Amino acid sequence: MQRQNIIGLTLCCLIFLTGFLFKGNLTFYFNIASFMIVAGGSAAAALLSFQLERMAIVYRVVKASYSYQLKSEEDIVDILIDLSIKSRMDGILSLQKDEHETSILFLRRALGCLVDNYEPQQIRDILNTEMYFFKLRREDSERALRTIADFCPAFGIVGSVAGLIPMLAGIDDPTIILKTVPLALTSILYGLILANFFFIPFAANLRERTNQELLLQKIIMEGIIAIESELNPTVLRTKLLSFLTPSARKSDLVPLAKIKERFHIKEDDRPGPAAF
Repeated sequence: MQRQNIIGLTLCCLIFLTGFLFKGNLTFYFNIASFMIVAGGSAAAALLSFQLERMAIVYRVVKASYSYQLKSEEDIVDILIDLSIKSRMDGILSLQKDEHETSILFLRRALGCLVDNYEPQQIRDILNTEMYFFKLRREDSERALRTIADFCPAFGIVGSVAGLIPMLAGIDDPTIILKTVPLALTSILYGLILANFFFIPFAANLRERTNQELLLQKIIMEGIIAIESELNPTVLRTKLLSFLTPSARKSDLVPLAKIKERFHIKEDDRPGPAAF
């Protein structure tokens, strides 16, 4: 995670916990039995729903999404421009040494197709297939997280019912009521917190990261095919900048003075208000 995200997350967590302190002691909201019912039940349901290998993949994907920072679109464009210049100067085979230097697996796969002299259409088909199944795998992981998020409130209700039953059975005994009411209420609280504070944000972050990675892969694919076609690096840069937001490529805009000079536009040529 970036430093700004960590600072923001820490502040929001402090505000969240402070809200519990305004009306009482924070220890009132801790109940081991409730947590065991919600966490244990949700984990058991998840293992019944998904294979253990799938859960391990989900864990690794979520961990990587918060610990590994992707390269920006601007960085990818710069890398491809450098590769294009190398290609025009030394030939396509000069890119082979770059195949093992980059940490971007998709770029390495694309460069491998390039140095093996695949046809442009073959490169596009291979990389599109790679992107398609990459998206499917990420959607499976996201679906698993959202399914677990649905389990948590449900087992919170289970814990609540587990607390209400002995409470009703001992309605004449105040000590039983005092022991079972915290179980009934905190179970729902834990279920909602686990679902909305952890698993749903994990799934949303995974979708956001997947969309960003797909954009980077699209830029790489178009750049590699253009390099194979020996497109002029300046033209390639103009093409790849189309993938970026307007603010990211603001410096690439042609000055208005140059446009006026190219089209022979004078200040007096502009139509006045009466023309409209």
